[in-house]
Amino acid sequence: MSWRGSTSPTDRIFAALPYLLPISIGVVVHGARLLSSFGLDVVTAFFLPIAQLSTFPIGLIIFIALFALVINNSNISHFIRYNVFQSLLIGIILTLIEVLTPVLGNLLGFLPGIQEILQVINSTVFLGVVAAGGFSIVQTALGRYAEIPSLSNVVYSQIR
Repeated sequence: MSWRGSTSPTDRIFAALPYLLPISIGVVVHGARLLSSFGLDVVTAFFLPIAQLSTFPIGLIIFIALFALVINNSNISHFIRYNVFQSLLIGIILTLIEVLTPVLGNLLGFLPGIQEILQVINSTVFLGVVAAGGFSIVQTALGRYAEIPSLSNVVYSQIR
């Protein structure tokens, strides 16, 4: 959806960059074991420096800076603000999953096969984040708004 005007190549680059953070978190935190089983440890190693930006307190500082300086700044194009906010929401969802997965493992640890179930959850989250982030980067590079169901509705309602 590009009804808010055309986008410059610079806007497309700045709008696509924030998606690298949730993708890198998905690869390092949720996909490392799956990638390792296929001998693709080099992919995890490539994304590790970017994923380390999400550690506390650096991740919190980046989140607050992007929210305050980009998303709430009406002088920045709607296209960039939309994509930055959408990438932050993907990161928030990842953080919630990172918190809830160990809790689920501890609560249901007595069940046989719970570790395998948690690994399936991690692999699914990894594939979902890579798919959503990759789709968003491609759409952004093409100058289109990346429409992810439900998530984009939240973004549109908050970005004016």
